[in-house]
Amino acid sequence: MGAMDDLYPLILAAGKGVRMRSDLPKVLHPMLGRPMLCYVIEVVRVLHPTKIYLVVSGQSMLRREELGGYPLEFIIQPEPLGTGHAVLQARPILQDKGGVLLVMNGDSPLITPRTLRGLLRWHRQRGSLATALTATLDDPTGYGRIIRGSEGRIEAIVEEREANPRQRKNREVNGGVYCFNIPPIFPYLAKIERSPHQKEYYLPEVFSILRREGKEVTSFQASSSQEILGINNRYQLALVERLMREKLLKDLMMKGVTIVDPSSTYIDSTVKVGKDTVIHPQVVLQGETRIGPRCHIHSFTKISDCWLDQEVVVFSNSVIERSRIGRGARIGPFARLRPESLIGSQVKIGNFVEVKKSVVGRGSKANHLTYLGDAIIGKKVNIGAGTITCNYDGKKKSQTIIEDGVFIGSNTEIIAPLTIREGAYIGAGSTITKEVPSHSLAVSRGRQANIKNWVLKNRRGKK
Repeated sequence: MGAMDDLYPLILAAGKGVRMRSDLPKVLHPMLGRPMLCYVIEVVRVLHPTKIYLVVSGQSMLRREELGGYPLEFIIQPEPLGTGHAVLQARPILQDKGGVLLVMNGDSPLITPRTLRGLLRWHRQRGSLATALTATLDDPTGYGRIIRGSEGRIEAIVEEREANPRQRKNREVNGGVYCFNIPPIFPYLAKIERSPHQKEYYLPEVFSILRREGKEVTSFQASSSQEILGINNRYQLALVERLMREKLLKDLMMKGVTIVDPSSTYIDSTVKVGKDTVIHPQVVLQGETRIGPRCHIHSFTKISDCWLDQEVVVFSNSVIERSRIGRGARIGPFARLRPESLIGSQVKIGNFVEVKKSVVGRGSKANHLTYLGDAIIGKKVNIGAGTITCNYDGKKKSQTIIEDGVFIGSNTEIIAPLTIREGAYIGAGSTITKEVPSHSLAVSRGRQANIKNWVLKNRRGKK
Protein backbone atom coordinates (compact mmCIF):
# COMPACT_ATOMS: atom_id res chain seq x y z
CA MET A 1 0.00 0.00 0.00
CA GLY A 2 1.33 3.41 -0.93
CA ALA A 3 1.49 6.53 1.19
CA MET A 4 -1.80 8.16 2.17
CA ASP A 5 -1.21 11.75 1.09
CA ASP A 6 -4.49 13.00 2.56
CA LEU A 7 -3.98 11.51 6.06
CA TYR A 8 -2.42 13.67 8.77
CA PRO A 9 -1.88 11.78 12.04
CA LEU A 10 -1.45 14.02 15.09
CA ILE A 11 -0.29 12.31 18.30
CA LEU A 12 -0.72 14.26 21.54
CA ALA A 13 2.42 13.77 23.62
CA ALA A 14 2.78 17.03 25.56
CA GLY A 15 1.18 15.95 28.85
CA LYS A 16 3.38 15.87 31.94
CA GLY A 17 1.66 12.81 33.37
CA VAL A 18 1.39 14.23 36.87
CA ARG A 19 -0.19 11.05 38.23
CA MET A 20 2.87 9.05 37.17
CA ARG A 21 4.80 10.88 39.92
CA SER A 22 7.87 10.97 37.70
CA ASP A 23 10.38 13.38 36.20
CA LEU A 24 10.18 11.34 33.00
CA PRO A 25 7.40 12.35 30.58
CA LYS A 26 4.58 9.82 30.69
CA VAL A 27 4.86 8.78 27.03
CA LEU A 28 8.54 7.86 27.53
CA HIS A 29 7.90 5.33 30.28
CA PRO A 30 9.06 1.95 28.95
CA MET A 31 6.74 -0.91 28.07
CA LEU A 32 8.27 -4.20 26.94
CA GLY A 33 11.56 -2.44 26.35
CA ARG A 34 10.35 0.62 24.39
CA PRO A 35 8.70 3.92 25.28
CA MET A 36 4.92 3.57 25.21
CA LEU A 37 4.75 6.31 22.56
CA CYS A 38 6.60 4.02 20.12
CA TYR A 39 3.65 1.65 20.01
CA VAL A 40 1.27 4.44 19.04
CA ILE A 41 3.69 5.58 16.33
CA GLU A 42 4.05 2.01 15.05
CA VAL A 43 0.30 1.49 14.68
CA VAL A 44 0.00 4.78 12.79
CA ARG A 45 2.87 3.80 10.50
CA VAL A 46 0.81 0.86 9.26
CA LEU A 47 -1.56 3.39 7.68
CA HIS A 48 1.33 4.72 5.54
CA PRO A 49 0.97 8.45 6.10
CA THR A 50 3.69 10.62 4.56
CA LYS A 51 4.47 12.14 7.95
CA ILE A 52 3.46 11.83 11.62
CA TYR A 53 3.01 14.96 13.74
CA LEU A 54 3.73 14.96 17.47
CA VAL A 55 2.50 17.68 19.81
CA VAL A 56 5.12 18.04 22.54
CA SER A 57 5.78 20.49 25.35
CA GLY A 58 8.39 23.21 25.13
CA GLN A 59 10.56 21.31 27.64
CA SER A 60 10.06 17.94 25.99
CA MET A 61 12.65 15.21 26.52
CA LEU A 62 11.50 13.41 23.37
CA ARG A 63 14.22 12.58 20.87
CA ARG A 64 13.60 11.40 17.31
CA GLU A 65 16.29 8.74 17.54
CA GLU A 66 14.40 7.11 20.43
CA LEU A 67 11.20 6.88 18.39
CA GLY A 68 12.31 5.06 15.26
CA GLY A 69 13.30 6.27 11.82
CA TYR A 70 9.86 7.28 10.57
CA PRO A 71 9.42 10.91 9.44
CA LEU A 72 8.25 12.85 12.50
CA GLU A 73 7.52 16.54 12.89
CA PHE A 74 7.37 18.04 16.36
CA ILE A 75 4.78 20.72 17.11
CA ILE A 76 5.35 22.69 20.30
CA GLN A 77 2.55 23.33 22.78
CA PRO A 78 4.07 26.17 24.85
CA GLU A 79 1.60 25.83 27.74
CA PRO A 80 -0.26 22.76 29.05
CA LEU A 81 -3.75 24.08 28.34
CA GLY A 82 -5.49 20.85 27.35
CA THR A 83 -6.10 18.66 24.33
CA GLY A 84 -8.15 21.21 22.41
CA HIS A 85 -5.37 23.75 22.72
CA ALA A 86 -2.83 21.08 21.71
CA VAL A 87 -4.59 20.30 18.43
CA LEU A 88 -4.88 23.99 17.60
CA GLN A 89 -1.08 24.23 17.64
CA ALA A 90 -1.15 22.27 14.38
CA ARG A 91 -3.33 24.86 12.64
CA PRO A 92 -0.47 26.95 11.17
CA ILE A 93 1.06 23.80 9.65
CA LEU A 94 -2.08 21.99 8.45
CA GLN A 95 -4.64 24.71 7.70
CA ASP A 96 -3.65 24.74 4.02
CA LYS A 97 -3.88 20.95 3.73
CA GLY A 98 -6.90 18.96 2.63
CA GLY A 99 -7.81 15.57 4.04
CA VAL A 100 -8.34 13.81 7.36
CA LEU A 101 -6.74 14.80 10.65
CA LEU A 102 -6.36 11.68 12.81
CA VAL A 103 -5.90 12.72 16.45
CA MET A 104 -4.65 10.18 19.02
CA ASN A 105 -3.23 10.18 22.53
CA GLY A 106 0.35 9.05 23.02
CA ASP A 107 -0.57 7.00 26.10
CA SER A 108 -2.90 4.46 24.41
CA PRO A 109 -0.60 1.73 23.09
CA LEU A 110 -3.25 -0.99 22.65
CA ILE A 111 -5.03 0.57 19.68
CA THR A 112 -4.88 -1.67 16.59
CA PRO A 113 -4.50 -0.98 12.86
CA ARG A 114 -7.79 -2.78 12.26
CA THR A 115 -9.69 -0.29 14.40
CA LEU A 116 -7.92 2.74 12.91
CA ARG A 117 -8.63 1.56 9.37
CA GLY A 118 -12.28 0.98 10.26
CA LEU A 119 -12.54 4.42 11.85
CA LEU A 120 -11.05 6.14 8.81
CA ARG A 121 -13.20 4.19 6.38
CA TRP A 122 -16.36 4.97 8.39
CA HIS A 123 -15.48 8.66 8.63
CA ARG A 124 -14.94 8.99 4.89
CA GLN A 125 -18.03 7.01 3.96
CA ARG A 126 -20.31 9.00 6.25
CA GLY A 127 -18.96 12.34 5.05
CA SER A 128 -19.08 13.80 8.56
CA LEU A 129 -16.94 16.65 9.80
CA ALA A 130 -15.91 14.78 12.93
CA THR A 131 -15.93 11.14 14.07
CA ALA A 132 -15.10 9.81 17.55
CA LEU A 133 -13.94 6.33 18.49
CA THR A 134 -16.10 4.89 21.29
CA ALA A 135 -16.29 1.75 23.42
CA THR A 136 -18.63 0.26 26.00
CA LEU A 137 -17.03 -0.58 29.34
CA ASP A 138 -18.32 -2.51 32.34
CA ASP A 139 -16.64 0.09 34.52
CA PRO A 140 -16.46 3.47 32.75
CA THR A 141 -14.82 5.27 35.68
CA GLY A 142 -12.32 7.85 34.55
CA TYR A 143 -13.54 8.14 30.95
CA GLY A 144 -15.52 10.82 29.17
CA ARG A 145 -19.12 9.76 28.48
CA ILE A 146 -20.86 9.71 25.07
CA ILE A 147 -24.16 11.56 25.24
CA ARG A 148 -26.63 10.67 22.49
CA GLY A 149 -29.89 12.26 21.43
CA SER A 150 -33.26 10.67 20.77
CA GLU A 151 -32.18 9.59 17.29
CA GLY A 152 -29.02 7.94 18.60
CA ARG A 153 -26.66 10.57 17.25
CA ILE A 154 -23.84 12.01 19.36
CA GLU A 155 -24.91 15.26 21.00
CA ALA A 156 -21.91 15.74 23.30
CA ILE A 157 -18.89 14.12 24.91
CA VAL A 158 -18.72 15.00 28.60
CA GLU A 159 -15.62 14.58 30.75
CA GLU A 160 -16.31 12.57 33.88
CA ARG A 161 -15.57 15.43 36.26
CA GLU A 162 -18.00 17.62 34.32
CA ALA A 163 -20.75 14.95 34.08
CA ASN A 164 -23.88 14.85 36.22
CA PRO A 165 -24.89 11.65 38.10
CA ARG A 166 -27.20 10.48 35.30
CA GLN A 167 -24.51 10.95 32.65
CA ARG A 168 -21.96 9.07 34.73
CA LYS A 169 -24.12 5.96 34.62
CA ASN A 170 -23.61 5.83 30.87
CA ARG A 171 -21.22 2.99 29.97
CA GLU A 172 -20.41 4.19 26.44
CA VAL A 173 -17.17 6.12 26.69
CA ASN A 174 -14.88 8.27 24.59
CA GLY A 175 -11.96 6.28 23.13
CA GLY A 176 -9.71 9.31 22.69
CA VAL A 177 -9.23 8.85 18.93
CA TYR A 178 -10.84 11.26 16.44
CA CYS A 179 -11.10 11.97 12.74
CA PHE A 180 -11.62 15.57 11.61
CA ASN A 181 -11.83 17.06 8.13
CA ILE A 182 -9.22 19.73 7.55
CA PRO A 183 -9.17 22.60 7.11
CA PRO A 184 -12.91 23.06 8.01
CA ILE A 185 -12.51 21.83 11.61
CA PHE A 186 -10.07 24.54 12.77
CA PRO A 187 -12.58 27.40 13.21
CA TYR A 188 -14.71 25.16 15.44
CA LEU A 189 -11.69 24.10 17.50
CA ALA A 190 -11.02 27.78 18.13
CA LYS A 191 -14.49 28.09 19.74
CA ILE A 192 -13.72 25.63 22.55
CA GLU A 193 -13.90 27.37 25.92
CA ARG A 194 -12.01 26.53 29.07
CA SER A 195 -13.65 24.00 31.37
CA PRO A 196 -14.86 25.48 34.68
CA HIS A 197 -13.02 22.89 36.78
CA GLN A 198 -9.60 22.31 35.22
CA LYS A 199 -9.38 25.56 33.22
CA GLU A 200 -8.31 23.59 30.15
CA TYR A 201 -9.57 23.41 26.57
CA TYR A 202 -10.98 19.90 26.12
CA LEU A 203 -10.94 18.58 22.56
CA PRO A 204 -14.20 16.53 22.94
CA GLU A 205 -16.07 19.81 23.53
CA VAL A 206 -15.88 20.43 19.78
CA PHE A 207 -18.55 17.75 19.27
CA SER A 208 -21.06 19.82 21.29
CA ILE A 209 -20.14 22.90 19.27
CA LEU A 210 -20.59 21.09 15.96
CA ARG A 211 -23.98 19.68 16.95
CA ARG A 212 -25.25 23.07 18.10
CA GLU A 213 -24.33 24.46 14.68
CA GLY A 214 -26.04 21.60 12.86
CA LYS A 215 -22.92 19.85 11.61
CA GLU A 216 -22.76 16.11 11.05
CA VAL A 217 -20.75 14.12 13.60
CA THR A 218 -20.54 10.34 13.92
CA SER A 219 -18.97 7.64 16.05
CA PHE A 220 -17.26 4.31 15.44
CA GLN A 221 -17.08 1.41 17.91
CA ALA A 222 -13.63 0.00 18.76
CA SER A 223 -13.02 -3.66 17.93
CA SER A 224 -12.29 -4.33 21.61
CA SER A 225 -12.82 -2.27 24.73
CA GLN A 226 -9.20 -2.99 25.73
CA GLU A 227 -7.94 -0.94 22.80
CA ILE A 228 -8.93 2.37 24.34
CA LEU A 229 -7.22 1.73 27.67
CA GLY A 230 -5.08 4.73 28.51
CA ILE A 231 -2.27 5.06 31.04
CA ASN A 232 -2.41 7.71 33.73
CA ASN A 233 -0.48 6.11 36.58
CA ARG A 234 2.02 3.33 37.22
CA TYR A 235 -0.68 0.84 38.19
CA GLN A 236 -2.37 1.29 34.82
CA LEU A 237 1.05 1.08 33.18
CA ALA A 238 1.56 -2.37 34.71
CA LEU A 239 -1.94 -3.53 33.71
CA VAL A 240 -1.57 -2.46 30.09
CA GLU A 241 1.95 -3.88 29.86
CA ARG A 242 0.65 -7.23 31.12
CA LEU A 243 -1.96 -7.29 28.35
CA MET A 244 0.71 -6.46 25.78
CA ARG A 245 3.01 -9.15 27.14
CA GLU A 246 0.28 -11.79 26.98
CA LYS A 247 -0.27 -11.01 23.31
CA LEU A 248 3.46 -10.99 22.56
CA LEU A 249 4.06 -14.35 24.24
CA LYS A 250 1.02 -15.87 22.53
CA ASP A 251 2.39 -14.73 19.15
CA LEU A 252 5.76 -16.35 19.93
CA MET A 253 4.13 -19.61 20.97
CA MET A 254 1.99 -19.68 17.83
CA LYS A 255 5.23 -19.34 15.84
CA GLY A 256 6.74 -22.44 17.45
CA VAL A 257 8.43 -21.19 20.65
CA THR A 258 7.76 -23.14 23.86
CA ILE A 259 7.18 -20.87 26.83
CA VAL A 260 6.70 -23.09 29.86
CA ASP A 261 4.99 -20.47 32.05
CA PRO A 262 3.93 -17.29 30.24
CA SER A 263 2.82 -15.66 33.50
CA SER A 264 6.42 -15.59 34.75
CA THR A 265 8.27 -14.91 31.48
CA TYR A 266 9.35 -11.38 30.51
CA ILE A 267 10.29 -10.71 26.90
CA ASP A 268 10.68 -7.29 25.27
CA SER A 269 8.84 -6.54 22.06
CA THR A 270 12.22 -6.01 20.36
CA VAL A 271 13.39 -9.60 20.98
CA LYS A 272 13.33 -12.31 18.27
CA VAL A 273 13.18 -16.02 19.15
CA GLY A 274 13.57 -18.99 16.79
CA LYS A 275 11.20 -21.95 16.61
CA ASP A 276 11.58 -25.00 18.85
CA THR A 277 13.38 -22.90 21.44
CA VAL A 278 12.26 -23.60 25.01
CA ILE A 279 12.04 -20.79 27.54
CA HIS A 280 11.61 -21.79 31.16
CA PRO A 281 9.93 -19.78 33.96
CA GLN A 282 11.43 -16.56 35.33
CA VAL A 283 13.45 -15.75 32.21
CA VAL A 284 14.03 -12.11 31.17
CA LEU A 285 14.95 -11.35 27.53
CA GLN A 286 15.64 -7.70 26.79
CA GLY A 287 16.66 -5.24 24.10
CA GLU A 288 17.80 -6.35 20.65
CA THR A 289 18.33 -9.96 21.72
CA ARG A 290 18.19 -12.59 18.96
CA ILE A 291 17.82 -16.26 19.92
CA GLY A 292 18.15 -18.93 17.27
CA PRO A 293 16.14 -22.14 16.89
CA ARG A 294 16.34 -25.12 19.26
CA CYS A 295 17.84 -23.21 22.17
CA HIS A 296 17.05 -23.84 25.83
CA ILE A 297 16.94 -20.90 28.24
CA HIS A 298 16.58 -22.09 31.81
CA SER A 299 15.02 -20.36 34.79
CA PHE A 300 16.18 -17.14 36.44
CA THR A 301 18.30 -16.15 33.46
CA LYS A 302 18.58 -12.59 32.12
CA ILE A 303 19.79 -11.92 28.58
CA SER A 304 20.15 -8.37 27.23
CA ASP A 305 21.11 -7.27 23.70
CA CYS A 306 22.68 -10.60 22.77
CA TRP A 307 22.86 -12.87 19.74
CA LEU A 308 22.56 -16.61 20.34
CA ASP A 309 23.07 -19.08 17.51
CA GLN A 310 21.03 -22.27 17.29
CA GLU A 311 21.09 -25.06 19.89
CA VAL A 312 22.59 -22.90 22.64
CA VAL A 313 21.78 -23.94 26.21
CA VAL A 314 21.82 -21.34 28.96
CA PHE A 315 21.45 -22.95 32.37
CA SER A 316 19.75 -21.32 35.34
CA ASN A 317 20.77 -18.10 37.08
CA SER A 318 22.98 -16.76 34.30
CA VAL A 319 23.33 -13.12 33.24
CA ILE A 320 24.41 -12.30 29.67
CA GLU A 321 24.88 -8.78 28.27
CA ARG A 322 25.79 -7.55 24.77
CA SER A 323 27.52 -10.78 23.78
CA ARG A 324 27.43 -13.32 20.94
CA ILE A 325 27.23 -17.05 21.54
CA GLY A 326 27.98 -19.67 18.89
CA ARG A 327 26.10 -22.80 17.94
CA GLY A 328 25.79 -25.51 20.56
CA ALA A 329 27.53 -23.56 23.34
CA ARG A 330 26.67 -24.30 26.98
CA ILE A 331 26.50 -21.42 29.44
CA GLY A 332 26.03 -21.61 33.21
CA PRO A 333 24.56 -22.23 35.66
CA PHE A 334 25.47 -19.05 37.54
CA ALA A 335 27.58 -17.71 34.68
CA ARG A 336 28.03 -14.08 33.72
CA LEU A 337 28.96 -12.84 30.26
CA ARG A 338 29.73 -9.15 30.30
CA PRO A 339 29.59 -6.88 27.21
CA GLU A 340 31.68 -7.58 24.12
CA SER A 341 32.20 -11.26 24.80
CA LEU A 342 32.31 -13.59 21.78
CA ILE A 343 31.71 -17.23 22.67
CA GLY A 344 32.45 -19.73 19.90
CA SER A 345 30.53 -22.86 18.95
CA GLN A 346 30.57 -25.85 21.33
CA VAL A 347 32.16 -23.73 24.08
CA LYS A 348 31.37 -24.49 27.72
CA ILE A 349 31.24 -21.60 30.18
CA GLY A 350 30.29 -23.20 33.47
CA ASN A 351 29.15 -22.28 36.95
CA PHE A 352 30.55 -19.17 38.54
CA VAL A 353 32.56 -18.22 35.46
CA GLU A 354 32.72 -14.56 34.42
CA VAL A 355 33.79 -13.50 30.93
CA LYS A 356 34.42 -9.85 30.04
CA LYS A 357 35.30 -8.46 26.61
CA SER A 358 36.90 -11.73 25.54
CA VAL A 359 36.89 -14.17 22.63
CA VAL A 360 36.59 -17.87 23.45
CA GLY A 361 37.32 -20.17 20.51
CA ARG A 362 35.41 -23.23 19.33
CA GLY A 363 35.35 -26.17 21.69
CA SER A 364 37.13 -24.44 24.56
CA LYS A 365 35.84 -24.80 28.10
CA ALA A 366 36.00 -23.03 31.43
CA ASN A 367 33.78 -25.16 33.57
CA HIS A 368 33.91 -23.42 36.92
CA LEU A 369 35.17 -20.62 39.18
CA THR A 370 37.05 -18.58 36.58
CA TYR A 371 37.49 -14.96 35.47
CA LEU A 372 38.42 -14.27 31.83
CA GLY A 373 38.85 -10.57 31.06
CA ASP A 374 40.32 -8.89 27.95
CA ALA A 375 41.42 -12.28 26.65
CA ILE A 376 41.67 -13.96 23.27
CA ILE A 377 41.36 -17.71 23.75
CA GLY A 378 41.86 -20.15 20.91
CA LYS A 379 40.21 -23.46 20.05
CA LYS A 380 40.00 -26.48 22.38
CA VAL A 381 41.55 -24.71 25.33
CA ASN A 382 40.94 -26.10 28.82
CA ILE A 383 40.72 -23.49 31.57
CA GLY A 384 41.03 -25.08 35.02
CA ALA A 385 38.97 -24.06 38.03
CA GLY A 386 40.08 -20.92 39.80
CA THR A 387 41.95 -19.45 36.81
CA ILE A 388 42.17 -15.65 36.64
CA THR A 389 43.41 -13.42 33.85
CA CYS A 390 44.85 -10.51 35.79
CA ASN A 391 44.04 -7.83 33.22
CA TYR A 392 44.11 -4.64 35.32
CA ASP A 393 47.20 -3.15 36.96
CA GLY A 394 45.41 -0.22 38.57
CA LYS A 395 45.92 2.09 35.59
CA LYS A 396 45.13 0.22 32.39
CA LYS A 397 43.66 -3.00 31.04
CA SER A 398 45.97 -5.43 29.24
CA GLN A 399 45.29 -8.42 27.03
CA THR A 400 45.96 -12.11 27.50
CA ILE A 401 46.34 -14.37 24.44
CA ILE A 402 45.92 -18.13 24.88
CA GLU A 403 46.45 -20.05 21.66
CA ASP A 404 44.84 -23.31 20.45
CA GLY A 405 45.07 -26.48 22.49
CA VAL A 406 46.45 -24.94 25.69
CA PHE A 407 45.80 -26.70 29.02
CA ILE A 408 45.68 -24.45 32.06
CA GLY A 409 45.74 -26.15 35.45
CA SER A 410 43.52 -25.11 38.33
CA ASN A 411 44.15 -22.01 40.43
CA THR A 412 46.36 -20.31 37.85
CA GLU A 413 46.96 -16.55 37.71
CA ILE A 414 47.93 -15.10 34.32
CA ILE A 415 49.45 -11.63 34.61
CA ALA A 416 48.66 -9.69 31.43
CA PRO A 417 49.93 -8.71 28.97
CA LEU A 418 51.33 -12.03 27.80
CA THR A 419 50.82 -14.91 25.37
CA ILE A 420 50.59 -18.62 26.04
CA ARG A 421 51.54 -20.35 22.80
CA GLU A 422 49.82 -23.28 21.09
CA GLY A 423 49.70 -26.60 22.93
CA ALA A 424 51.38 -25.36 26.12
CA TYR A 425 50.59 -26.73 29.59
CA ILE A 426 50.38 -24.65 32.77
CA GLY A 427 50.86 -26.46 36.07
CA ALA A 428 48.16 -25.98 38.70
CA GLY A 429 48.73 -23.21 41.22
CA SER A 430 51.06 -21.23 38.95
CA THR A 431 51.44 -17.49 38.58
CA ILE A 432 52.43 -16.87 34.96
CA THR A 433 54.21 -13.58 34.26
CA LYS A 434 55.91 -14.13 30.90
CA GLU A 435 55.28 -15.81 27.57
CA VAL A 436 55.03 -19.61 27.50
CA PRO A 437 56.46 -21.24 24.33
CA SER A 438 54.52 -23.77 22.26
CA HIS A 439 54.17 -27.28 23.70
CA SER A 440 56.03 -26.27 26.86
CA LEU A 441 55.15 -26.90 30.50
CA ALA A 442 55.16 -23.80 32.70
CA VAL A 443 55.19 -24.20 36.48
CA SER A 444 55.58 -21.29 38.84
CA ARG A 445 55.05 -22.07 42.52
CA GLY A 446 56.95 -22.50 45.76
CA ARG A 447 58.75 -25.81 46.40
CA GLN A 448 56.93 -28.12 48.86
CA ALA A 449 58.78 -29.06 52.04
CA ASN A 450 57.53 -31.78 54.43
CA ILE A 451 58.82 -31.62 58.05
CA LYS A 452 58.32 -34.99 59.69
CA ASN A 453 56.58 -35.18 63.07
CA TRP A 454 56.24 -31.39 63.27
CA VAL A 455 52.66 -31.68 64.56
CA LEU A 456 53.60 -34.14 67.29
CA LYS A 457 56.42 -31.91 68.52
CA ASN A 458 54.75 -28.51 68.22
CA ARG A 459 50.96 -28.73 68.18
CA ARG A 460 49.52 -31.90 69.71
CA GLY A 461 48.15 -31.38 73.20
CA LYS A 462 48.39 -27.61 72.96
CA LYS A 463 45.32 -25.66 74.08
